[in-house]
Amino acid sequence: MITFFIALALLIAGYFIYGKLVEKVFGIDKNRPTPATTMADGVDYVPMKPWRIFLIQFLNIAGVGPIIGAIMGAQFGTASFLWIVLGSIFAGAVHDYLAGMISLRNKGCSLPEIHGTYLGNGAKQVMRGFTIILMILVGVVFVSTPATLINAHFTQGWNPYIWIGIILAYYLIATLLPIDKLIGKIYPIFGILLLGMAVAILVAFFMYKPEIPEIWSGMENRHPDAANNPIFPMMFISIACGAISGFHATQSPLMARCMVNEKQGRPIFYGAMITEGIVALIWAAAAAYFFGPDSVVDVAGKSGAAIVGVIANTWFAPAIATICILGVISAAVTSGDTALRSARLIIADFLHYDQKPIKNRLLVAIPMFAITAAILVYSISDANGFQMIWRYFAWANQVLATVTLWAISVYLIRSKGKLWYLITLIPALFMTMVTGCFLFVAKAADGGFGSVIPRPAGYGIGAAIAVAALVLFIIIERKHSRKNELLSK
Repeated sequence: MITFFIALALLIAGYFIYGKLVEKVFGIDKNRPTPATTMADGVDYVPMKPWRIFLIQFLNIAGVGPIIGAIMGAQFGTASFLWIVLGSIFAGAVHDYLAGMISLRNKGCSLPEIHGTYLGNGAKQVMRGFTIILMILVGVVFVSTPATLINAHFTQGWNPYIWIGIILAYYLIATLLPIDKLIGKIYPIFGILLLGMAVAILVAFFMYKPEIPEIWSGMENRHPDAANNPIFPMMFISIACGAISGFHATQSPLMARCMVNEKQGRPIFYGAMITEGIVALIWAAAAAYFFGPDSVVDVAGKSGAAIVGVIANTWFAPAIATICILGVISAAVTSGDTALRSARLIIADFLHYDQKPIKNRLLVAIPMFAITAAILVYSISDANGFQMIWRYFAWANQVLATVTLWAISVYLIRSKGKLWYLITLIPALFMTMVTGCFLFVAKAADGGFGSVIPRPAGYGIGAAIAVAALVLFIIIERKHSRKNELLSK
């Protein structure tokens, strides 16, 4: 358990040390007016208290990612602890903070608008469609997951469409209402519940003293199907929300539209990601014990959601176990609705469609929800439907993070100069390798081409994609510098 506590300490230190450095690189201006005050509309641009924004941001970006993703990532062994710590501090929190602050400086603009500003109009159009598709997939995943959990634990035998219909109806209401009417009021409560679950497991560590593996005992791949699931890149796709996730940057503009001072950025954006990393670390450590030889329960072949129930029911009294399961359900629900809210805002930004009138919000939301419902029907009717949607969601999520890191790198090199752009360029290169290698290393059943391409060749293609991205970045920036030099003469 020593490794776990060292990792926990590093995450906390990362917020105060590296988070402060990133804040300094960005250069906050405490006196600069924010969109919440200059563009208040009572719907999306609504000033809120910082602690409330933090809890909403934390809940929005968390979902079941740092729970289910961390549990499944723990199958790979202690390497998962390293990725959660290093990924959260040097990639995920930097990604979330800078994306949020750039949005704050640009009228709370949606993520594809940031891509367009720094990667060009073509990238903006592509990423608009890509991000909307991802948000719909997030909505699908976070309708199906809580509906399945509710049915399994509380209403066994019910038709699954009942809970899917109820959750989808709730999503529509939450997507349409002003952000302070529902999300602003009840989400902080759910955020506290999600944190309480993690604290409860932490207390269980002291009570039961489980044998959590140490990093010096070896970092070999302990996945039950290690031959088809190499740590790189599979673990880095499995653990997304607990380390770095493109979905987070789609949520940051929602909160950027509610902040009243730039100094709130580090606790809200960087801090929420570090907090999520801590939650992921706790769940990964718990799962590592249950995957290990000393576990009192056999979890072989169980899904991540099922293992949540095993952990809760093994370590806690029935009432607390029920609260834990409800916490996971609420975490999923409260990320699904904000994903679809983000999709509404992205579409509205693209169409320049005022979202203050309710009829305008309905015109955007209804077609979007119809598509979501259609995909949900497929995910239930097809035996492998949900697994396929989850794989596409997980990969697309990391692709979005990669593109966002490249966009932020362009922002940094153009506005900050020196070598500060390396704080996002290095993670951008790494994530380009991860997403590129996944396509050509993962087997067909996992959504890749690894069944027909030898693994060394797959790694080679992934590396070539990363090198090509770097070369393109250098060429574009040199052209931009020469253009500025000519304009200045």
